Order: sequence, then C-alpha cells, then structure tokens
Amino acid sequence: MISNSIYPILSLPFIGTIMGAAMVFLLRGGMKDWVRKLLLGFASGVMIAASVWSLLIPSLEMSAESTTITWLPAAVGFVGGILFLLLLDTLIPHLHIGASSPEGLTPKKEWKRTTMLSFAITLHNIPEGMAVGVILASSMVAESTISMSAAWALAIGIAIQNFPEGAILSMPLHSEGVKKGKAFMIGALSGIVEPIASILTILLIGLIAPALPYLLAFAAGAMMYVVVEELIPEAQADPHSNIPTLGFTAGFVLMMILDYAL
Repeated sequence: MISNSIYPILSLPFIGTIMGAAMVFLLRGGMKDWVRKLLLGFASGVMIAASVWSLLIPSLEMSAESTTITWLPAAVGFVGGILFLLLLDTLIPHLHIGASSPEGLTPKKEWKRTTMLSFAITLHNIPEGMAVGVILASSMVAESTISMSAAWALAIGIAIQNFPEGAILSMPLHSEGVKKGKAFMIGALSGIVEPIASILTILLIGLIAPALPYLLAFAAGAMMYVVVEELIPEAQADPHSNIPTLGFTAGFVLMMILDYAL
C-alpha cells in the first residue's frame, strides 16, 4: 500500500516535464541553439550529481553495513544499469533531436518521426523514475539510513532538470510542423513513465529490500548512461561551445546543494 504522503514526491518529476513542455506556448521562434546547449549541460550536471550523491554513495553506505565487500553491490548494480539502458537503446526505435536517421531496431511498419523523437526522451525518463522509486523504497526500510528528505531532494532535482527536457522535446517538434497543442502533449506525456516506474519499484519493496544497494547503483548507472551516451554528445555537437560546461556546473552544484541541504 502506497502512503498518500509520497504522492507529491512521485508527481514532482512529471510536473517538471509538463511545465517544460508548456514553454512551446510561451516562447516564439523556437529554441536558440545556445539555450538548448545550456539546458543539456544543466540536465547533465543534475543527473551526474544525483547519481553520485543520491544513489552511489547511499549504495556504498548500505553495503558497508551488510557485506564484507563494500564496493561489490555498487559496482555490479552500476554496470547492470548501464547494460540495461544499452539494451533498451539497441532494441527500441527512437530518434534524437537534430538527427536524420533513427537508432534501435527498424520497425516492420515505418514510425512517424514525432513518435521516435518522443521515444528518445521517454528512454531518458525511465531511469529517473526508477531512481525516485528506489530512494523512496529505501526510506521505507526500517534499518535504512536513507530519509524521506533524500527522496524530496532527488525528486526536486529531477523535476528541475525535467523542465528543460520537456522544452527540448516540445519546441523542436513545433519547429518541425507539429501543432503547439500536440507538441505539448507529446512533451508532457514523455514524462509519464517516471511516476509509473517509481510506483512499480515501491510496490515491489517486499521483494527488493535485500537488493536495495544494487538497485540504487543500478539507477545511477542507467542515469549515467543517458548523460554520457546522449546528453553530453548533443550538448557538444557542432558548433562547439563552452556554454554546456557552464550549464553542467550550475546543474551539478544545485543538485549537490539540494542533496545536502534537505
């Protein structure tokens, strides 16, 4: 049974995506390239900081209390998260913003460009939802050192980085000819997988409690895959700029402060 008190935490990342997607109604002329690079860098900083401070370090701390090889659950879980996202990336047809050819398996029936664009962002959101769910599940375990405040910090951080992510999807879709209302819906609904992934993780808490150190690192690995494989390359695509580095710095420091302050 899921307590009503955690629904605001589950909803925050999705709300961030919705608010970002709504920028398609407020900003005219599409998104400038330097703004897109800044936002991609910012999202990268938030996700890397969240992976380290909110997921990997708690995984190591939990392992230290229950196993003689402290680093093993974190290492296995991290690699597992990377391989899981790599598998999804290989199997699911998707198209990155600005790309001309899709990635993943070729579907029997040709998919619309907008469908594959939305799938690319949706893939990003799966590990973020898992991360919030695992942190919440960890805070519910009696012997856990992870508090509900840590879940709030992670949810706020992901919601902040989901804001530019929603805009990065909805605004280019509108620039490609999709009506504003439809572009908004696609951008907003790309984030629906986050609360779903979180809820599924929490519902399985009875089964996954012994494996929480592995799952924390698994979520960290999955998030890191998204950063290294997609966000950073897109941020540093031609023309090269230092703007993504400034965005990354702001995102990393903000998430680090959130994790420590809350």
